[in-house]
Amino acid sequence: MMLFATSALAAAAFGGAASAKEAKVPPKPQNVLSPDAALKRLMEGNARYVSGVSRRHDFKHEREALVGGQNPYAAVLSCADSRIAPEYAFDTGRGDLFVCRVAGNFAGDETVASMEYTVAVLGTPVILVLGHDNCGAVDATIKSLKDDKPQPGHIPLLVAAIAPAVKTAAQQSGNALDNAIRQNVLDNVAKLKSATPILNAAVEQGKLKVVGGLYRLRTGTVELLAQG
Repeated sequence: MMLFATSALAAAAFGGAASAKEAKVPPKPQNVLSPDAALKRLMEGNARYVSGVSRRHDFKHEREALVGGQNPYAAVLSCADSRIAPEYAFDTGRGDLFVCRVAGNFAGDETVASMEYTVAVLGTPVILVLGHDNCGAVDATIKSLKDDKPQPGHIPLLVAAIAPAVKTAAQQSGNALDNAIRQNVLDNVAKLKSATPILNAAVEQGKLKVVGGLYRLRTGTVELLAQG
């Protein structure tokens, strides 16, 4: 199925005419970028953040411009860890990033649907799956599987989602936690890239790039892991 068709169906499902109007007159024209340009802009923002020279953002006028719609230039699937703030890490303003956050930065059904929305309806050209070192959700999954001891409450849902990456990483040499964090990012990049019918079509047509990255807590640097 062509992306145009899937985009039209998604636009109809998510608001139809309003979405079409957004596409014609983007609230932030500077956010209309190719996938490569959007990724470059993300990483330039991260470089500013790391060096401590973030830009001054005019939030007042950004709020006014965004009342009628949005056209973020990137989407980020990030861990919910309080130390990870994508809008800060990439030195962005309002309306620039479409962010989904969950402990362990994995793409559940709701997240996949959200990413489909931002790509098909808002025209977002790049998705970044952002993990980070010392991830507590991944560490808890490793310990739960090792001890064969279920976590309390609803935490087993997180464990179940992260467990495949932990099991794959267990076959690798090196630090078990670091390997599992990396593998979890790569697995979710692959999941989003292959998600039918919207995301995989956008990737195949060159309209979307899905990449993975690791946020380093000590420096704030984002290291890219996978591109495509």
